[in-house]
Amino acid sequence: MLYWSRRREKSLGRNRDDSASTKWYRFLHGWRVRWVLVSGLVGLGLLFTQPIMGQPAVVELLQTLNLSDYRPDMRLPPLTGQTVTGEEVSLAALHGRVVLVSFWASWCAECRPEMPMFERLHRDFAAQGLTVLGINFREDISHIQEYAKELNLTFPLVLDPGGEIFRSYGVIGLPTTFLVGRNGQPVALAVGARAWGSAEARALIQALLAESVVP
Repeated sequence: MLYWSRRREKSLGRNRDDSASTKWYRFLHGWRVRWVLVSGLVGLGLLFTQPIMGQPAVVELLQTLNLSDYRPDMRLPPLTGQTVTGEEVSLAALHGRVVLVSFWASWCAECRPEMPMFERLHRDFAAQGLTVLGINFREDISHIQEYAKELNLTFPLVLDPGGEIFRSYGVIGLPTTFLVGRNGQPVALAVGARAWGSAEARALIQALLAESVVP
């Protein structure tokens, strides 16, 4: 996983956007501390907070995929942007769908193997209610389009030329992936690559798709 600190980001002239809620940043900071503590321990996974999902199978799948879950009171910051094809997207407009948000860049070596996996999930489950969004970090449109053509990507690739979306979501490294349920509530977080093409990942997506929409 590619990792950078906020101090380094500031030194590069990327001032932190403090518009997100204090609760969100406290959660991310706490998770980040836990991740740093356990990253050097062989064989240990991420530390989990109180499970939010009522289905035992979903909780087990989160653990199998080494995903961090969320407390029931957590909400994601707003997400709005434009895709490389000029379409406007927003997380709010996707309420009622399961959303997989992947933060990536073409120069991220660990991101590359994940992209075809996300494309497969997009093709297999979009009609059932899954939306895959790829948030690109500060690259130009032509470069992103070339990358997408090379890997045959058809899911929406969102531009973030100034890194505003990255900062508002507290992304500290690539790849980073968020899963959002049909009710708009965050379900899981992965910092670093995961086996998104595995049977367990597909089972997790199907379990989330099977849930009812909560207003």
